Amino acid sequence: MRQDDAQTRRAPIRTTTLRTMQLERKRIVAVSVYDAIFARMAEEAGVDVLLVGDSLGMVVQGAATTLGVTLDEMIYHAKAVVRATSRVHVVVDLPFLTYQVSPEQAIESAGRVLKESGAHAIKMEGGRSIAASIRRVVDAGIPVMGHVGLTPQHVHKFGGFRLQGRSLAEADAIAEDARQVEEAGAYATVLEGLPAALAARISETSNIPTIGIGAGPHCSGQVLVSYDLLGLTPEGVPSFVRQYESFYARGVQAMQRFSAETREGQFPEGTSHPPP
Repeated sequence: MRQDDAQTRRAPIRTTTLRTMQLERKRIVAVSVYDAIFARMAEEAGVDVLLVGDSLGMVVQGAATTLGVTLDEMIYHAKAVVRATSRVHVVVDLPFLTYQVSPEQAIESAGRVLKESGAHAIKMEGGRSIAASIRRVVDAGIPVMGHVGLTPQHVHKFGGFRLQGRSLAEADAIAEDARQVEEAGAYATVLEGLPAALAARISETSNIPTIGIGAGPHCSGQVLVSYDLLGLTPEGVPSFVRQYESFYARGVQAMQRFSAETREGQFPEGTSHPPP
């Protein structure tokens, strides 16, 4: 690694850093994490953005959707991530019905996240319908990352976690959503569950970085859930995920060895007989 690259990696990553990376065509790497250990792993690996996603409802809490996650839960997990990092850019999802009611509600929720967790930005799902709220939050001095396409908080409206933008009308509507999110002042936008051609179309005309998840290779960067990419999700992994490890299977094997050694008196050392 060149010295200037090493210095860049040590510098804190800000919203302006991501814009510079987009202009210089340097791919942005983002990972969804929910606790201190995973945050440390990601930062040591050189990840640029950590997203504390409301996907924790499904990944950590075992729910079928993200809809039950509360603002207090998001702040709790965000605190853990922020404590464990010093350089990486931390973004926190505003959960369902903590910003859709009014711009004032959005400002209050976003302000709580930044004040109580120490995170650097929040993320809001939706397009034209929340553009006014994005603008108000940004005007209050809070950076906003947008999220269009397959927005998990609208899962029941979509009839499941399905690819969006397959028809020309749907594609045009999502492209307009992305345009209005940018116009409202978002500094980046997540594009989820879109055909690659549509994500490329949006990315080519966007003046802010686009972060893809299940949206093909043409975005400014990519994000995956840490549990998915590490192979900690035993079933139901989305088809676009590439698993770089198999930690779930390895964890089961490790616990099997611990169980066997405990039952056989091999752990802890010096154990030779079962208790009376």
